[in-house]
Amino acid sequence: MLPLKSILYPTDFSEPSYEALKIAIELATHFDAFLHIITVVPLVPIVEAPIGIESSSFNIATYQKELEGQARKSLKGLIEQKMDKSIRVSTAVLIGNAAAEIVRYAVEKNIDIIVISTHGLSGWRRFIAGSTTEQIVRQATCPVLTIHKPVKK
Repeated sequence: MLPLKSILYPTDFSEPSYEALKIAIELATHFDAFLHIITVVPLVPIVEAPIGIESSSFNIATYQKELEGQARKSLKGLIEQKMDKSIRVSTAVLIGNAAAEIVRYAVEKNIDIIVISTHGLSGWRRFIAGSTTEQIVRQATCPVLTIHKPVKK
């Protein structure tokens, strides 16, 4: 595994995810590694209107494109605000199930390590589906470094 050449940092733009970014940047700097920063936009489900009910004017395809555009804008802002210009970085917006897309990307790009925060779903949803981070840890073919949100004292 060492030295690291390719690091994957998935983000949902939350404060806990930025703790993982700090570690990803530190690793990329130390190993002069390439840093992949990605975010995953969930696919907007298409729901058919019941027979006899007029469909609304809501355009799902347009909404999906707006979500993707906002994600790209957020990635650009993240790079401008939190990244050192000396780090080699690429960004990508993926569409679909977060855990599955992150694992697929890691395999396709031959990632050496995934650095991700441990925050995620809570309550009954986590019990049913497990958190995205837990799914990535179980499915990834490369090491996954999980970063806990710092405890405020």
